[in-house]
Amino acid sequence: MNPAPLPTADQIRDTLRSVIDPEIGINIVDLGLVYDIRISPEMIAIDLTMTSPACPLSDLVLADVGSALAAAWPDTPVNTALVWNPPWEPRMMSDQARQALGW
Repeated sequence: MNPAPLPTADQIRDTLRSVIDPEIGINIVDLGLVYDIRISPEMIAIDLTMTSPACPLSDLVLADVGSALAAAWPDTPVNTALVWNPPWEPRMMSDQARQALGW
């Protein structure tokens, strides 16, 4: 039996668009919170940040990321790391996110 093909970074980003920042109401990809995606047969590793280190809902966002990826690729472990470097800035948002926020 052949193992399931590994997802691409674009497929993972598309899946992560289902994860909405609960305070802002925009997905974490368009907010620019996803910093790095690494894919191997052993694991999907995601580095992401929050808009502020004081974000009270970071645990919820991390859980939502894990749930979304586990639903899409149930046989591949996921490691999600919260990172703070570089600090998030509004310029990291997509044009769609800026437009949705009226910026």
